[in-house]
Order: sequence, then structure tokens, then C-alpha cells
Amino acid sequence: MFLVKTWRSIAFGLYGYKNFTKSGFMEHSKKFRQEDMQAQIEGKNCIVTGANAGIGYATAEGLASRGATVYMVCRNKERGETALSEIQSTTGNKNVHLEVCDISSTSDIKSFASRFSSKDVPLHILVNNAGVLENSRLITSEGYEMNFAVNVVGTYAITELMLPLLEKAAPDARVITVSSGGMYTAPLTEDLQFSGNKFDGVEQYARNKRVQVALTEKWAETYKDKGIGFYSMHPGWAETPGVAKSLPDFSKSFSGKLRTSKEGADTVLWLALQPKEKLVSGGLYFDREEAPKHLPFSATNGSHSAIDSIASSLRTFSNL
Repeated sequence: MFLVKTWRSIAFGLYGYKNFTKSGFMEHSKKFRQEDMQAQIEGKNCIVTGANAGIGYATAEGLASRGATVYMVCRNKERGETALSEIQSTTGNKNVHLEVCDISSTSDIKSFASRFSSKDVPLHILVNNAGVLENSRLITSEGYEMNFAVNVVGTYAITELMLPLLEKAAPDARVITVSSGGMYTAPLTEDLQFSGNKFDGVEQYARNKRVQVALTEKWAETYKDKGIGFYSMHPGWAETPGVAKSLPDFSKSFSGKLRTSKEGADTVLWLALQPKEKLVSGGLYFDREEAPKHLPFSATNGSHSAIDSIASSLRTFSNL
């Protein structure tokens, strides 16, 4: 096991340094088609979680600039209001709204879902961006490890609760979940809350992000006849407030080499704008292309068979 974990870390480091940095983005962008990003989406309703900073902010701004009605889901009301004002001013789009909700709390998510559902509008795009990497073991008021609560339970709960509104937008509805390249270092595991004595926030985050990729596969299969597309993506290594806070040494070491938030959000917007027939539901995307979900010889592929059991546990955890 030690050798396998070591290989995963080495392979991830080499693959990531070549592809996930700013230079990787610049190289990959040589193949980007400008026309792919020119679609206007007036009249489409979009939810972006964790939208007050970083990739979430860049995503909300990008959707708003293309005419969408955007609902920014933020935990902090003050920071959310500041971001809302900035996006409205920058884009000239007044159909941008703030929804205050703590994604670490299933009761908060249920309250938000109830409020939003009362609008009785179709939901065309749900972007599951909210995420956290806590290096210490923190337990939420509902009794869940914090990384798991936000990255996994929160993502699962909001997606499941929004399904009726997504169905209203079929066949153009889509769910885009922002994962992380860090998931390449972790297989899927049913130890969802990291039961080991020595808590490792970085490893837990990687596990969480692997769950998101596997969940996307499961949703795509389960709801394949509902007219909803499910896609995961990873943004590469971007210089965001979250990275600076959670991985200060990494952020310092790669200063000047990390992507901007806008570059990190590029594939989220690309997935939101493409005709669905160009996309593979259940797929993982990176820099506007479908990407592998496993690195060679990393022994993570077979682990996805555990997703049925994990999804059942998540339904229990979120009390849906």
C-alpha cells in the first residue's frame, strides 16, 4: 500500500506540474475555439454555490456576462453582497441574486431548496462549486467532519433537492461539479469521515473529490432518461483565496505559476455553454476536453464500484 500511495503522489505531481499550472493552461488553450464561448444564455436560470470568491465568482460573472439569471449561493451575507454588487456592475446584468446558505448544513440546504423551489422556475444549470479544505478535524453542528459535510454531503443534498427544477429545464438541464485534480491520489473509500487517528485534511479533500467524480457517474446513469446532463471537472492549480488559506506552502512555492480564478473557471463555463450532444454525461472534463479519471497504475479504477453503497449512505446522512 505504501508503494502504491507513493506512486500515486509521484504520478500526480509530474502530471500536474505539466498540465495543471498556468503554463499548462496556456499550452492547452492553443486548441480552444473562440466560438465555443460566444453563446448567449438569456432566460436561463443558474445556481452557483460558493460564488463570492475564486472560481465560483469567476463562474457567476461569466454566466451573468452572457445574460443568464444567476443565483449566487454564499455562506457569508456580507461577502456575498459585495460580490453581487461587483458582478452586477461589471456585467450590467441586474438579474443576479444572492441566496445565503451554508453548504455545510443540510438543514440550511433544505431551507434554501424550499425557498428556491417556491419560485417554480426551471433550473438550467447547477454549478456545485462550494468546497473547503480544512487541515484540522472540525465537526459541524450536525455531527459531520467539515470537509465531508461541504464537499460531499452538501454537493449531494443540493443536487438531489434541485432535481425537480432541473427536470423542468430538460432537455437542456445540466449539473456541473467542480472537483480537483487531487482526487487522482485517492481511490473511492467508504471511510467517508476519515476514521483514522491522525487526520489528514489534504487526503480527506482528495477522497471527497473522488466521491464527486464517482457520484457524477452514478447520477448520469440513474437519471439518464430525465434530460439532465451531469459533468464533473477540475480546474487545474488555480490561485484562489481557498488555496492560499488551506495550502499556504503550496501557494507560496508555485507563486506566479498558478492559474487565475478565471482560467480555473474556463471549463465550467465551457460546459455550461456547449450543446449537450457534444458532451458525455458522467464525464470528467479538464481544459475543455474529457479527461481520464484515473492515472496509470494507480489502482483507483476498481474502487468506483463502491459508489452505490456510498450514495445510499449519503441519502441517510442528508436525511432525504
